[in-house]
Amino acid sequence: MSWIEGKTVLVTGATNGIGQVSALALARMGAKLFITARDPARAEATRAEIARVAPGASVRVLLADLSRQAEIRRAAAEFLAIGEPLHVLLNNAGVVQLRRSETADGIETTFAVNHLGYFLLTNLLLERIRASAPGRIVNVASDAHRMGGPLDFDDLGSARRYSAMGVYGRSKLANLLFTRELARRLAGSGVTVNAVHPGAVRTGLGLNNDAPILKTLVRLVQPFFRSPERGARTSVWACTAPELEGVSGRYFSDCREKQPSAAATDDAAARRLWDASAKLVGLAV
Repeated sequence: MSWIEGKTVLVTGATNGIGQVSALALARMGAKLFITARDPARAEATRAEIARVAPGASVRVLLADLSRQAEIRRAAAEFLAIGEPLHVLLNNAGVVQLRRSETADGIETTFAVNHLGYFLLTNLLLERIRASAPGRIVNVASDAHRMGGPLDFDDLGSARRYSAMGVYGRSKLANLLFTRELARRLAGSGVTVNAVHPGAVRTGLGLNNDAPILKTLVRLVQPFFRSPERGARTSVWACTAPELEGVSGRYFSDCREKQPSAAATDDAAARRLWDASAKLVGLAV
């Protein structure tokens, strides 16, 4: 019997790519699934696919655009009102934006979705996860965190300088710093938090842009990327592996621990990012 069997798991970004593959794998292992989705039609298609590969699996959808803080709050409140425990939270949803844009909350989109989405949803659900311990939080980061340099706390929204991969890389660096600080705060609680690198994966990431050049480039290079099934392997392993019981604050790739960049192990930056993020989403520092 798998550790995950019968446990409640919430997966964000589960209607495409490694998020969908992760959800399918966890359902086959007997998890009780909640998935977030922005598009009702894609959510229903994912639910149907899960039912096909894991007959009898429990799957519920929380509709939310994770770029909008109000929708994250609504989805979290909807989950909490159901009264379920929460044993595993897999923060997977992400975007790449060729051009700078801002969300409805006036925050640069990549930073808002890739970091603040993780930060806000996790914090809104944290007491439930603590109450359900032992539990796990898994943040999908990336080795792209080595690109773009350290965070500029005077320009987290990249208003002064913007490059798609630099901004994406710094959002993934933020994932690792968030993981590090959250692990410190959760020490002794029975809840662990780790980050994973899925590798360069053939997904819809980058295809959300309206720029034909970027879409063409993504389609050209994707045949050289790993499959979503292989990319999801470390996420699923981090959610379920018995050997990770009690292991927290680490970074994994291909189901092995990996050393992140020096910028990702900066405890002062991790604490500063936490405080800045809390202010941006309206949580107490």
